[in-house]
Amino acid sequence: MSSETPSIRVMVVDDHPLFREGVAAVLEAQDDMALVAEAVNGEEAIVCFRKHRPDVTLMDLQMAGMGGFDAIRSIIGEFPQARIVVLTTYRGDMQATRALKAGAAGYLLKSTLRKELLQTIRQVHEGHRHIPSDVARAIAEHVGDDVLSMRELQVLSQVASGFSNKRIAVHMGISVETVKTHMKSILAKINARDRTEAVVIAMRRGIIDA
Repeated sequence: MSSETPSIRVMVVDDHPLFREGVAAVLEAQDDMALVAEAVNGEEAIVCFRKHRPDVTLMDLQMAGMGGFDAIRSIIGEFPQARIVVLTTYRGDMQATRALKAGAAGYLLKSTLRKELLQTIRQVHEGHRHIPSDVARAIAEHVGDDVLSMRELQVLSQVASGFSNKRIAVHMGISVETVKTHMKSILAKINARDRTEAVVIAMRRGIIDA
């Protein structure tokens, strides 16, 4: 019987070639890991997963075309035992919560890859979850918060783009008073004093994309 440790077959999904090359170089130096597939967006990730059935998938969230959230949901829907680790620059609790609800088994900040990538891959491969401690604390801190409605998210995203209440109203086909009502609700839900602070908090937590 061979004493060699079976390779952990890994797929990396990210639209930055240099990032994928960096991950590949790290994996190549490991005796128990092998990079079996690469994809640049969610659509490719689904196709590659069906073909290669990797043990662990490293998935970026923000990509052109289909993003990471939709890809995770699709892969998990078809392969419930898939083990997916999210790669992101966001420390926000909402990004992590959405990823975990979609079916991700791990959440890894790109800024910590040098220290935590290999350990995270091995942990997830063994059936464990991995969530950075600061992200876990942020999730716990906001676990009882009211979630913004889809309309509120749309309003806040347009506020972040610099749109006035009048322009938001025209764009969404609602009255200015309705926009103001949504903003009042948003400020209360995320504990912000004004529009500017609401946008800053929402981006930090990953409620809306930076």
